[in-house]
Amino acid sequence: MKNNKFVATVLVPGMLFLGIFAVFPILYGLGISLYDYNPANSHNPFLGLENYRRLLQDEVFWKAVGNTVFFCVVAVSANIVITLFLAKIISVLPSKGMKTFFRTIFFIPCIAPMVGTAMIWEYGIIGTENGIVNQIVQFFGGSPKNWFMTSMPLMLFIIVYTLWADIGYNIVLFTAGIEGVPKEFDEAAAIDGAGAVRRFLAIKLPLMGRTFAFVAVMTMANYFQMFAQFRVFAPDGGMNNSVMVLTNYIYKTSFVSFDMGYASAVAAALFVIVFVVAMIQNKMMRADWSYE
Repeated sequence: MKNNKFVATVLVPGMLFLGIFAVFPILYGLGISLYDYNPANSHNPFLGLENYRRLLQDEVFWKAVGNTVFFCVVAVSANIVITLFLAKIISVLPSKGMKTFFRTIFFIPCIAPMVGTAMIWEYGIIGTENGIVNQIVQFFGGSPKNWFMTSMPLMLFIIVYTLWADIGYNIVLFTAGIEGVPKEFDEAAAIDGAGAVRRFLAIKLPLMGRTFAFVAVMTMANYFQMFAQFRVFAPDGGMNNSVMVLTNYIYKTSFVSFDMGYASAVAAALFVIVFVVAMIQNKMMRADWSYE
């Protein structure tokens, strides 16, 4: 009983914090989605499920859903492949100092403010006049182009920027996962004649199941909520909403159009999508999280 009281006492502040700053805002947002809510109005009429019916007929919403899913599938897949490759290279470096150095180099963009780095990319790399991309195009005889008025190229630039800004986290996690696999398995396979690639794919990767599942689920959930780079590169969603994602649509609907009831309905839809995708991922990977 003494231990239970101590555990309860320790958990109470955390549960209160979670309830006030996480559970309550979610429930409040769901409540707002049932109203024609505008904080500037003294009267906000109750609409019931009208905002959710409106979602089904909103072409911009479905465009944002498609763009969000495309961005997440491509960016998460590229992230996992690149970070696994780099983590494997780092793990075989001969000295601990070299491993720490390269992990630090890749991790530095992760601690930089995303808005600031996105603006540097916007004006310094993708910019129409003096951007590095257009300078490279001119070097090979092409003409400068306003990449912000494109559809697929702009989305690919956003994906590349996201990978540059975010791969450091997963490199650290995958490096730890690779180094956590007992060397005896790798040595036994090497004695049996298995090559380095086969040893990694057939031995180390399956033994990293928990790490891989955690990285995949968390990265997917995080990328569904990416906002800063889309707001910097394409605040209006790009040409014909070609890079409009759900987070930017929520911001635009709530703080530009001040239709916060409908924006809350869109946010609820995003929550359901992220939850369903995370459950499907967890089911497919079937990582055993129990300890025996």
